[in-house]
Amino acid sequence: MSEEVLSSRKASAVMKTVSGKLSDVIATLGWDCYDDVVVEIGGTVVSGIHQGEDYNKKWATPYGVRKYNKDAFIIISNNSRRDLTGSKPMDREHKPQHPYEPKKEVKKDET
Repeated sequence: MSEEVLSSRKASAVMKTVSGKLSDVIATLGWDCYDDVVVEIGGTVVSGIHQGEDYNKKWATPYGVRKYNKDAFIIISNNSRRDLTGSKPMDREHKPQHPYEPKKEVKKDET
């Protein structure tokens, strides 16, 4: 059996267990079908180093090749509900409860 078929079967088995849980979480969050939902993969590495001609293929990765870590994860984000407003300055003077006091210089005894 080819590697592609095996990967597809494994993915189908995982989706059977995840899909029910995922739909419950989406309902809890109140997302709907018109939201801009993005699915991404985290925990990956892209080689950014140009290797010489005689590089060690066991340890070094060619430039631009993406590798997935063993602990890679799936990110599902709803861009429709992201708050992209920047932080705003306080509308009052900043007076901390414990004001900053610079440390006093300690001189060593010259003995």
